Amino acid sequence: MTVAVGIGYDSHRFEDGRRLVLGGVEIPHERGLAGHSDADVLAHAITDALLGAAGLGDIGTHFPDTDPAYRDAPSLDFLRTAIGMAGGTIVNIDATLICEEPRLGPHRAEIEASVTGVTGSRFNLKATTNEGMGWIGRGEGMACMAVVSLELP
Repeated sequence: MTVAVGIGYDSHRFEDGRRLVLGGVEIPHERGLAGHSDADVLAHAITDALLGAAGLGDIGTHFPDTDPAYRDAPSLDFLRTAIGMAGGTIVNIDATLICEEPRLGPHRAEIEASVTGVTGSRFNLKATTNEGMGWIGRGEGMACMAVVSLELP
């Protein structure tokens, strides 16, 4: 058995008038994340990590923000496509969302269930703040880091 590991990172600024979608789950919040697609920072980081583990480049290569086909697209669709491209079995996903707001604890189980439903793998979600430092600390947006372990044929 060969296991490969990929690391993903994504960040988006908050924007008025947008929905906040994390792991395919809409989270009640006065601002959403700016982006070409639904700007699901969690799905983007996981997709990037999966593509990295499979040696397939990055999310921007496969789903460019210059392509009108991806305008307001559900980012979980990017993840589904990447799973098909990867040609392996996802063993584990670990991700950390970094934001000052909103509080994500009440939504954690629903987000985990959503991502697990798409990937069929173990998924652990953590959330932390940036302790008031930098653009995240000022509440300007959020970021996510993800690691994917992929068993290759």
